Amino acid sequence: MTIKNSANIDFLNSALVTDSSLMPTGQFMQWILARRNAVHVNIEHIKFEEMVNWEFDEVSNNLVHSSGKFFSIEGLEVKTNWGKVNEWTQPIINQPEIGFLGIIAKKFNGVLHFLMQSKIEPGNINYVQLSPTLQATKSNYTKVHKGKTPLYLEYFNGEKKCNKKIILDQLQSEQGARFRKKRNRNIIIQIEDDIEVHDDFCWLTLGQIKVLLQMDNLINMDSRTVISGIPFGNYSKDVIELYKTMTLLNEDVNQYHLGMLISSLENEDHLHKFEDIVSWITEMKSLYELDVRPISLNKLKDWVKDDRSIYHKEHKYFKVIPVRASIENREVSSWTQPLVESAQEGLIAFIIKKINGVYHFLVQAKLEAGNFDIVELAPTVQCLTGNYKVVNSPPFLDYILSVDKSKIRYDTFQSEEGGRFYREQNRNLIIEVEDSFSEKIPSNYMWMTLNQLNTFVSYNNYLNIQTRSLIASIRFA
Repeated sequence: MTIKNSANIDFLNSALVTDSSLMPTGQFMQWILARRNAVHVNIEHIKFEEMVNWEFDEVSNNLVHSSGKFFSIEGLEVKTNWGKVNEWTQPIINQPEIGFLGIIAKKFNGVLHFLMQSKIEPGNINYVQLSPTLQATKSNYTKVHKGKTPLYLEYFNGEKKCNKKIILDQLQSEQGARFRKKRNRNIIIQIEDDIEVHDDFCWLTLGQIKVLLQMDNLINMDSRTVISGIPFGNYSKDVIELYKTMTLLNEDVNQYHLGMLISSLENEDHLHKFEDIVSWITEMKSLYELDVRPISLNKLKDWVKDDRSIYHKEHKYFKVIPVRASIENREVSSWTQPLVESAQEGLIAFIIKKINGVYHFLVQAKLEAGNFDIVELAPTVQCLTGNYKVVNSPPFLDYILSVDKSKIRYDTFQSEEGGRFYREQNRNLIIEVEDSFSEKIPSNYMWMTLNQLNTFVSYNNYLNIQTRSLIASIRFA
């Protein structure tokens, strides 16, 4: 989708504004805490047999909803020539529906603001996190659950007739190790008309959202994936140099934030040409094989099912657990469902380096069982903490675990999506390396600028959700 340059400028302007009179940044935490305290929440671990409208299918043994909608937990057999392990079986979430992850945007005092929601999910670590305006599966917004219609749906499904335009519209993948070929529609709609702001919603600039992303487990995964796709445009070297000269007149400028802005906007000083990166990705997809086959849950090798979970016999990776959720402000206030609980926290890290004066990111082509097209572009390191101390650890992991703290530019814990994952968080890191750090890397790695990553994110299924999460966190001011 082609975005007009005026939209890029509006996005960039909003990213540079870190406060607003509509919701002052300093008051935000009080507001979201008040929203949390206003809603009664209870999440109870139960047995599979206590689940309502969920059952293990007699033929496939899949864990399915009685409506045939929402999602199912299925078995998967995987064969590949990527990595150290070439065959395995696992449970996986099958949710073929394409849901809405939508944000309404509107200008106030000339600055684009985003209508964000304080949303409680059953798997959230701190219950309430900031989500997009609309976060709904097709089963939710078509009311398979016979509950209420999600707020603001009419702006995204075409029912609301008003002065509006779509300024971002993408299909993006979710966690390839947990979902089978799962995608959502990431969309931002700009309106001009007045709109009612309900109690759990507030207006924030993009700069404010990025400031809040410096805090642990506050901005949910769905918000991160939407804002990661926002384009800021391409600018010539002359324009970049002029901007740098003007900006550096301000003695308070943050050199790292400025460097990231330049990496995002600069479209000339790249180590590798865009067409060479496309050729490299094509080679990776041709080199690696991914053969997946659905199998019955009771035929999974090394996985055990008891009355309260499905888990790996060595208690690695993750397990599937049933819960009963009661949340007052949801479309349905009480329900049961399965959630995926990780065995450990994860580590997601980018190594960055200035090459020709421009920040480059060390990106890997990573294969996961649920990927649409074999490999997606992943951070330098993406693994579970339980896999740290193994003989064949991932490339660059030892370096990241022992790196001097002075090189860490970003370090937070961020949650996975609380509607499917139970209290799962990953440590997110961005580490700047010295000039002596070798630019020679393994064949499935590539140095790319933020501008190049932003270009790939505008297409479907190139950047995995972990990469997009880290991109979303990058501040320019």
